[in-house]
Amino acid sequence: MSKAKPYVAKQPEKPSYKSVQGILLYLFLVPLFLAVILALFQTNIKAFLLNGISFFLFLAVATLAKKGFVQERIYHESIFTKAPKIPYKMVAGYLLGGATFFTSFISGGQPLVKSAFLAIVAIVGYSLLYGFDPKKDKLENIGDISAEFVIETISEAKAKLSEIEIAMQNIKDTILHDKLQKALVQAEHILKTIQEDPKDVRVARKFLTVYIDGVAKVTKAYTELDEAEINEQTTQRLHTLMDEVEEKLSEELQRLKNNNAFDLDVHIDVLKEQIKG
Repeated sequence: MSKAKPYVAKQPEKPSYKSVQGILLYLFLVPLFLAVILALFQTNIKAFLLNGISFFLFLAVATLAKKGFVQERIYHESIFTKAPKIPYKMVAGYLLGGATFFTSFISGGQPLVKSAFLAIVAIVGYSLLYGFDPKKDKLENIGDISAEFVIETISEAKAKLSEIEIAMQNIKDTILHDKLQKALVQAEHILKTIQEDPKDVRVARKFLTVYIDGVAKVTKAYTELDEAEINEQTTQRLHTLMDEVEEKLSEELQRLKNNNAFDLDVHIDVLKEQIKG
């Protein structure tokens, strides 16, 4: 057994993220769009082209900033993660300065110094309002467990859960659907527990692979059939299987919370046989 000290995950305060974040950047597009339309009606080709370029520059700013906001939200919601590889928020900020300068100096014909000043004000104001991209990896020291290994394990499990959720949209059997939903909720709790105390992640990886991957395969196989042609006996077997999966998920979740080692071999072998059947 490793002598590494028990890991206690830090729970930093999470900033609030609203769906309207960055809406101001889209508001900038309204006058530019109107200017493009006006130039078009006036058949002013030069103004149409310049205003069109300005419009698409600001649209690119809003698009990049939105990607940055999403990256930041995922970063703060994750216990283990790496800092974003591409600082979209920073890129959007500099592009906002460039777009402002272009619109003022090239499209608007304003003096160079004034245009440069407005560009600087735009960059500074954007930075103060939206902040900067996360720069520090959230890879805490957890003894002999690799944080990258934890991230990979969680990511693979979440990908499988997403597959199950998508497949569930085609399941009309409300009982089976509800049982699958309960299993997903428990699996999410297990993933959260692993992130909070990842010392059992190596064994948990085997557990997650067999159980979640098994449920994903069963769900996919079920949705590939015509539900009207599935007999009552097969339906009942599926219901029973999901009851057993739910029970095992509850047991393993409790063991994780109690910091006990996983005792999986029997459960895994049984589930494998059930899934094959």
